[in-house]
Amino acid sequence: MLGYYNRLSAEVYDLDKYIGRSFGDVEFYTQRLASCTGPILEPGVGNGRMLIPLLEQGHEVDGFDLSPDMLRLCRHHCSERGFQPHVWEGNMASIDLNQSYEAVIVPAGTFLLLHERRTSIAALQQFHHHLQPGGRLLVDTFLQPGHTRNEPVTSTWEAEDGSVITLEAKTTDIDAVHQYTISHHRYEKWKQGRLVQTELERFPLRWYGVEEFSLLLEQVGFTDITISADYQNGTYPVDAGSVITYEAVVRK
Repeated sequence: MLGYYNRLSAEVYDLDKYIGRSFGDVEFYTQRLASCTGPILEPGVGNGRMLIPLLEQGHEVDGFDLSPDMLRLCRHHCSERGFQPHVWEGNMASIDLNQSYEAVIVPAGTFLLLHERRTSIAALQQFHHHLQPGGRLLVDTFLQPGHTRNEPVTSTWEAEDGSVITLEAKTTDIDAVHQYTISHHRYEKWKQGRLVQTELERFPLRWYGVEEFSLLLEQVGFTDITISADYQNGTYPVDAGSVITYEAVVRK
């Protein structure tokens, strides 16, 4: 089995999507949740890039992630800022908590990592189950135009210790029928001209049609669905490269 958000992959995530960096999403989510007075749940919490600004706004936020290495980073960043939120290792499709939430949030396209349709439906059902009546789900998705099979793309990051991390990513499978891609990622860490660490990752990613995902939310039981493009509330997407945010409500 290839790794999945293991140590080197998590380190790259933390360098690229560091605490304090926003793509417009941090401002959008904090604004949409400004009136929220109850607890918030963030599945796929990652390194805490969204969690920490919400904590700083005074919200009560729990989070979980499949990756122990991402959780280690999240706890570290929270501790540095004096926060100790409840974060744990868990799976979106099988959460079973003795608590309900006023909001569930899944920013940054994290939901698309559930590339199998049945698993993604199970996760939405769990979100609905754990939301209070009148509670809200906010989730980001995006399309995947222009993928080319087996064409490598290389990226580079420099770490604080002077080491350099390279990532070679290539899409190895495009399943247009079931609407997902599989990419293989090779991470390499170099220090003083020597390779000191390497890591392989299998990276699945699903896509949904804009209206398809809205219908799926309705099927699960959500109502009052708002679609927003590029963090402009209520602006319908016109560009295939847009980030698409869905806000949906549990019926009271």
